[in-house]
Amino acid sequence: MARARGMKLSAPTQLFFLISLALAALALISFLVRIPNLSPHAFWIAIIAYVVLAVACVWKGV
Repeated sequence: MARARGMKLSAPTQLFFLISLALAALALISFLVRIPNLSPHAFWIAIIAYVVLAVACVWKGV
């Protein structure tokens, strides 16, 4: 039986983790508190935070 090649994930660097965390916190705060230019885009800010974290886990050293 052939061995499946899986994705090799690595932990994100502290910088990218903190960027993702800050974006997620900003999305949550702008969802709960009305911020004129950010509140309409809270969902997309949260998606960007997730993408930043996912990319940092997939690419080694990022």
